[in-house]
Amino acid sequence: MRLTWQWVREQIFLGVVAAGYDDVNRAHVALFRYPTLDQLRPSELADQLHITKQSINDLLGHLEQHGYLVREPDPSDRRARVVRLTPKGRRLDRTVNREARAAEQRIADMLGQRSFAQLHQALDELTERITSNPSPWRGRSRNSQGPAKGR
Repeated sequence: MRLTWQWVREQIFLGVVAAGYDDVNRAHVALFRYPTLDQLRPSELADQLHITKQSINDLLGHLEQHGYLVREPDPSDRRARVVRLTPKGRRLDRTVNREARAAEQRIADMLGQRSFAQLHQALDELTERITSNPSPWRGRSRNSQGPAKGR
């Protein structure tokens, strides 16, 4: 599954670059996820992407300098900031989503409609099971490598 996910991410990135966005890299594009990063706090993005707050702020700083977003005070907590996409950022967001749909269509073309429908159904079922579990890491540390030797 990892190879497939890497292929999809690369297809999205190449499509974004082909659309003229030459001032972003793969990490910037990865921030533009479904449904959107608009109106999220940087800390929420860091948690979703499993990266440090420093890293997320570095990425957001680049996007802000290039006019894709602004960080504004959160109306519910003035000490916190929220990401707001600019018109340029909303265009990039639409481009990323369009390229994701195009990558999905390329997979459907490779597999054929029947196999793709089965894959889609299986992934929907897996997503439902994962998201209905209140603690996906239950019973195991995220960093666990399995049982320790000698036990």
